[in-house]
Amino acid sequence: MHIPRNLLASAFILAGAGHAVAASSVGLNVKGSLTPSACTPSMSSGGTVDYGKLSAKDLNVDTVTRLPREYLQLRVECDAATVFALQGHDNRAGSSLDGDEDSYGLGLINGDEKLGSYAVNLSSAVADGVPSRFIMSYDGGVTWSPWPGGALWVGGTTAVADNSSFTPLPTKVLTGEMMIRTVIAPANTLTLTEEVPIDGSVAVTVKYL
Repeated sequence: MHIPRNLLASAFILAGAGHAVAASSVGLNVKGSLTPSACTPSMSSGGTVDYGKLSAKDLNVDTVTRLPREYLQLRVECDAATVFALQGHDNRAGSSLDGDEDSYGLGLINGDEKLGSYAVNLSSAVADGVPSRFIMSYDGGVTWSPWPGGALWVGGTTAVADNSSFTPLPTKVLTGEMMIRTVIAPANTLTLTEEVPIDGSVAVTVKYL
């Protein structure tokens, strides 16, 4: 039987009338801003803490061994007063002993053994010659808190503010003290039949706010 074309067309239209038409395009937005100022971070001793050679016999057998605290001086210099923050990125990700947000790894030995970890605390902030304080953000700079304040946490953002606010302060020269607290894993969790390196590495980067 011959069915007129106009009836076939009507049938197709009715068949699709109850379904939404899928979008055939999607938008891509590229956003950001350029700042005329640049900030350069630096540390004393070239940013290196060297514990030298440690004897495996001096390690605690079933508890962590805490190494002496070490201190470095932090300095950030900008071309002009700039609102910025600092972020720490663990170059030995996945090797932190406890996996906490405030600790970085010392690398893996023998394939999968976590040698230890270390934390970086910040204090004695001075912004353009004025005593200040470090503040922390856990949401990329949307909100800020003074506690734990002076720390360089994995995934956290650290800025400087005056002593009466939680708002990042435009700063040209920032100085502060970095305290490094390092622990070595219990000896009974490590295979120490030969010399192994203590190999922690953090990239400290400037984030412009």
